[in-house]
Amino acid sequence: QVQLAESGGGLVQAGGSLRLSCVASGSIFRFNAGNWYRQAPGKQRELVAAITRGGRINYADSVKERFTISRDNAKNTVYLQMNSLKPEDTGVYICNAKIDRSFYDTGDYWGQGTQVTVSS
Repeated sequence: QVQLAESGGGLVQAGGSLRLSCVASGSIFRFNAGNWYRQAPGKQRELVAAITRGGRINYADSVKERFTISRDNAKNTVYLQMNSLKPEDTGVYICNAKIDRSFYDTGDYWGQGTQVTVSS
């Protein structure tokens, strides 16, 4: 079993910052890609930021130059630093990870999400 646990969400005023963390625990052989998705009310889930094990990074256009994704492989943790937050960044931020439990067992795992609310 592998679990993902997000933390760091909350209520912040526009222009403020938050740092989200996603910690993977359980039977982990190798933590591969780590992704942050956003689910806003009435909208489809969107990929906000992604990072490979080797550190290759991609961002949604809407968050470029404001959000920074990073990881600590030793801690099986992925972070999302969010600066200059806007009301349209409001949503549930959900961690997704591709994790090997062994050489032959690869899985796609999801956290429960953490709420981010940005007030104007």
